[in-house]
Amino acid sequence: CTLGRGCPKAKHGQSTEKLTVTPEGHGGEGCSVCPAVLLQVVPGETALAFYKAKNPTDKPIIGISTYNVVPFEAGQYFNKIQCFCFEEQWLNPQEEVDMPVFFYIDPEFAEDPKMAKVDSITLSYTFFEAKEGQHLPLPGYQ
Repeated sequence: CTLGRGCPKAKHGQSTEKLTVTPEGHGGEGCSVCPAVLLQVVPGETALAFYKAKNPTDKPIIGISTYNVVPFEAGQYFNKIQCFCFEEQWLNPQEEVDMPVFFYIDPEFAEDPKMAKVDSITLSYTFFEAKEGQHLPLPGYQ
């Protein structure tokens, strides 16, 4: 489903107020990641966003993406079902690909008083070239 079409409906008693999910993208090592369009998402419903990645170089690149959710407090309610960031991405020279993110905002978002004034969530990705011996830090691990 995308932009609220074809998605399961909110359960009885669940908020149907829509949030704006703003995609952002950044690239490194010559690659670029462009964001998808703005999405209107109802907490509890699934949504699908696409990011474009482009390898403007003349060599193949294997990359990995990291993400960030703003405001930070909303991150606990953002659930990715399927994401290009779960795996390395292979981009051939001059190749441009669409990369999907299938997600939902937990319905508990609407019940959290700290989220009462939040009407927009930004989901940003940064694409890095994966290099031998390079490890991205994992929160909570040494």
